[in-house]
Parts: sequence; C-alpha cells; structure tokens
Amino acid sequence: MDTGTHVVMGLALGGIATIDPTVSAHPATAQAVMLGAIIGSQAPDLDTILKLRNNAQYIRNHRGITHSIPAIILWPLLISGIIHYFLPNANFFHLWIWTFIGVILHVFVDIFNAYGTQALRPFSKKWVALGVINTFDPFIFFMHIVGILLWGYGAHPGYTFLTIYLILIGYYILRFSQRRKVANAVNEKIENIEEIIISPTLRFNQWHIAVTTDRYFYVARSVNNEIVIHDTFEKCPLPESPLFNAAKKDKNVSAFLSFSPVYRWEVDDYDDHYEVRFIDLRYRSKGYYPFVAVVQLDAQLEIVSSYTGWIFSEEKLRKKLELIPN
Repeated sequence: MDTGTHVVMGLALGGIATIDPTVSAHPATAQAVMLGAIIGSQAPDLDTILKLRNNAQYIRNHRGITHSIPAIILWPLLISGIIHYFLPNANFFHLWIWTFIGVILHVFVDIFNAYGTQALRPFSKKWVALGVINTFDPFIFFMHIVGILLWGYGAHPGYTFLTIYLILIGYYILRFSQRRKVANAVNEKIENIEEIIISPTLRFNQWHIAVTTDRYFYVARSVNNEIVIHDTFEKCPLPESPLFNAAKKDKNVSAFLSFSPVYRWEVDDYDDHYEVRFIDLRYRSKGYYPFVAVVQLDAQLEIVSSYTGWIFSEEKLRKKLELIPN
C-alpha cells in the first residue's frame, strides 16, 4: 500500500490496542504502543531510500528483504527496543506485541497489491502478488479517515476500528469475487491462455489485464466485466545473440527482467549505436507503456547508457539517456 494508507493503518492499530487492558491502564505503555504501531506499520518500506541510489537497486530490492520472514521478526525487536529505551516505564512485552502486529499488517496488506512482496524469503524469492487491491485504494483510506474522525469526536477507538476492519474484510472478499469474474471473462474471450495478470486500478470496476498465450501477448482492460483488448503483440522470446547477451548484463536491464513477468522488446540500429528497449505490458496508460528498461550499446557492444523506471514521454526518456541536454 501507499505510505499514507500505512500511516492511517498504524493509527488504527494504536486505537485497537486500547482494548488491551495493560495498554489502557498504563499511560506510558499506551504512548509506547501507539509509537510502535505507527513506526512498525512503516518500517518495512525503509528500503524506499534505495531510490536515492538508483532505480535498478530500488526495483530489484523494494519489498524484498525488508518484507521477508527474518525482517518480520527483527523489525519489532529493533523498534520496541529503541522505544523502550526512551520510555523505560512501558510494558515491553505488550509494546513488542503491538509493534509486531503493525509490521505483520504492513506486509500482509502489501501482498494484495499487483506489485506484491517477497514475503516468503529466505525460503523462496517468488513475488507474492494477489492483484486484488490497488496500491492506493480510496475506500480503504476513506474508512480509516472515518474511524479517526469518530475517534476525535469521542468514539471508542478500539471498537470503532474493529468494526471498520470487519467492513474491510467484507470489502476484500468482494474484490476477490470481482477479480474472479474478470478472469472468467478473459478466459471466455481469449483462447490458449498460459497466464493472466490482472491489476486493480483506482476505479472500482476497472482492471488492467495482461494475457500471455502460446503465440501472443494481449493488453486489455476490464470495465464492468466487459473485456476491451487494446493491443496484441506477437510473443517473441529474447534472441540468443551477442547484442542481447551484452544488453542483459546491464544493471538496469537485469533489474527490469528480474521484476517484470510480461514484456516485449524492440531493437533500433543507428549509425553509431544500438538501442534495445524492454517494455512492461502490465501498466498501459493512455495508450502508452510507461515502465521500461532501455540500454544503448556502441558498435563494439559496450554499454553507453541505460535507464529503467517510469517514463511518460519520449523526450524525458532521451534526457534520462543523456542524448539531449537536461
């Protein structure tokens, strides 16, 4: 989920913790638990700082080790230990419990996005992505804001947020049902399907769809369970050639290929260099595919420049590749 949603979830968890008799009866513990719940609900996204290094590191590692099983164990211990150092009168065990729940909740809700997490590490590096809830879901965020407002007007925070979370459980079940209907509609429209990737959008009844068949990639959209196919691309595996072998050694291309499950590729041969482009088919927006990896190689197949990430115009891409002045 997005940072804002994780913040309000941390506040909600701190509110639910007031049902814990030890928390409600001890002000220092209540203060520590609120801090633990909020910080714990944010901690796994510490890897966002990798963006400051480069996109390749971010793409390859975001929601990876920081969302793994060892991290889920270590985050609560680290956060609780720091908070307890500054609030030594707080009950450490209850502080740890609610911080642990905050970390678990963060990783758990991220699994329902299309991006997913590597939550099974170190046992598996597979991305667990259920593709049911958008990274920012307006309804989920709105329900948390309602709970915070009711809390501010004097409602009991614990029972208020428990009620809201029961509603949200029903909402998740509804989203699973909707996604299943979309998948069934795709299977009725397209033959010889090998894989369907369905991603939620901000709109309740609209979904992005990328389909792999034995011969083609289909890029589609579901609107009220009606499947609209936007693009069809012939399925072409990566060639075994010196050019592509050199391109795949680039850090940006390597990160892209480790992350993207469905993409197509293009090659442009210029007078003094080659350009190889990899295009993720999951994120079509207004007729454009913004998530790409591009590498340029000279005549000797040495890498000249490269980029991976989100680009919404060719001009900006050229700037990233340093072909025109910034």
